[in-house]
Amino acid sequence: MKVEPHLRHEAQADASKSEAELVDAARTGSELAVRELIRRLNPRLFRVARGIVDSDAEAEEALQEAYLSAFSKLESFRERARFSTWITRIVINASRMQRRQARPAEEYDTVDEVNLPKVLAFPGQISELPETTLGRTQLRGLLETAVSELPPYMRLPFLLRETEGMSILAIARELQINPITVKTRLYRARRRLRSSIEQQVQGGFEAIFPFGGKRCAYMARRVIDRLQANGMGLSG
Repeated sequence: MKVEPHLRHEAQADASKSEAELVDAARTGSELAVRELIRRLNPRLFRVARGIVDSDAEAEEALQEAYLSAFSKLESFRERARFSTWITRIVINASRMQRRQARPAEEYDTVDEVNLPKVLAFPGQISELPETTLGRTQLRGLLETAVSELPPYMRLPFLLRETEGMSILAIARELQINPITVKTRLYRARRRLRSSIEQQVQGGFEAIFPFGGKRCAYMARRVIDRLQANGMGLSG
């Protein structure tokens, strides 16, 4: 699809704007600002959602609903915190709701060590990183399977720590739990992973659960379409 030169120029200009500037533009109905915010936040927020639910499809659905909720009520956002922090909380809540709907009898924040692991497929990720070597791709698949087998109360802190580089205190604030609890869950998560892939996990976590390329663009398009269908006036 051909992109008009002025739209391409505006998109490039939005890419250089700060998060706060993009939020201000989104409040005025800028579609490009909404798209740029989604593009920037997709990788991190997808991993947050994927840390709670058990499949890519569930994570994408939760993420889409979170975006719709956030952009539909931007007037309620106050700059006491960053927009990315505010929307992360929305993603966590949407993901937990998604999980409860799929498994109504399951309690999310459990400390029960009993867990029935499942092997999950992650479609489309090899094509996401075409430059990755076969060995790297296989390693990522191994890591994703192992991380997916962690119960959610371990998986989410682990992903925030290993893929996002968040501190113990930051994770505790994000999840509204005690820092000691975060440390305990991280320890348990690493212990579980180490038992099966101890020799293969070094240096590989930054590549897992990617969310970019066509999937990222498709997410932005779906959110824009839904916002417009819900009556939110967006302009290029």
